[in-house]
Amino acid sequence: MIYAGQIGYALVPMIARGVILGPDQPVILHMLDIPPAAEALNGVKMELVDAAFPLLKGVVATTDVIEACTGVNIAILVGGFPRKEGMERKDVMSKNVSIYKSQASALEKHAAANCKVLVVANPANTNALILKEFAPSIPEKNITCLTRLDHNRALGQISERLNVQVSDVKNVIIWGNHSSTQYPDVNHATVKTPSGEKPVRELVSDDAWLNGEFITTVQQRGAAIIKARKFSSALSAASSACDHIRDWVLGTTEGTWVSMGVYSDGSYNVPAGLIYSFPVTCRNGEWKIVQGLSIDEFSRKKLDLTAEELSEEKSLAYSCLS
Repeated sequence: MIYAGQIGYALVPMIARGVILGPDQPVILHMLDIPPAAEALNGVKMELVDAAFPLLKGVVATTDVIEACTGVNIAILVGGFPRKEGMERKDVMSKNVSIYKSQASALEKHAAANCKVLVVANPANTNALILKEFAPSIPEKNITCLTRLDHNRALGQISERLNVQVSDVKNVIIWGNHSSTQYPDVNHATVKTPSGEKPVRELVSDDAWLNGEFITTVQQRGAAIIKARKFSSALSAASSACDHIRDWVLGTTEGTWVSMGVYSDGSYNVPAGLIYSFPVTCRNGEWKIVQGLSIDEFSRKKLDLTAEELSEEKSLAYSCLS
């Protein structure tokens, strides 16, 4: 199940082509949108029929949340209320709290038993937390949010800086919130070179750039794309959502981790009960936080800062509930 909108429009052909679940897995798409967009949604359904995707076994295009959620195994929630000029953070939060509350109850009652949920819409971490609150029967390990876009952005920046293939860079980490306080960390990242794997820090050999411009570029990339494109990043967000689900369902490559916003169990002294981005590996449809990575003083401050923001967002969201 997904929403339509810009990201949804980029996402559905990727799913229908087998990008998420592999080239042999048939899919049925459930697309949900708001009533004013019903006609446009039907247009997307027509296009999906016209594209004659061999793996696409059915399309449900609806404005009814219960119909959309019924029987789904994977839910990608890309719809949320965007912040508009002059709006306070609390206004946006209260709009999203009510949206995610209704999503949660529909998924809880009507989705497949082991439904996996990925929240893309901002504030993604806190929207996912609200969803978890109102869908208590969905296991907390099945509710995640998207920080893979930030992870991929970090890989892209390193690959451009070093002029190497992006597929040769691995194990960057996005810690924390999908916001401008997130911490893109390269301390454990490596690059495949003809003489073996080398640490990113050693190859870049410019700590000022890695601790400064690199971090802010990744943190503010979304805003830079809006400035350039006049729309938010839809293509890269859709592609990253595919990466997130594919790795979660089919597993990560041995020796490689990815970043996912998951329910904190207190690892790395991150307060339990937040949805926080950690490095994870995936096997047999389950994610697991990578343990035992050393955290230097610079990183510790960054991890704590983004956790503080998430704790504030959580309090704000809970105040909107009452």
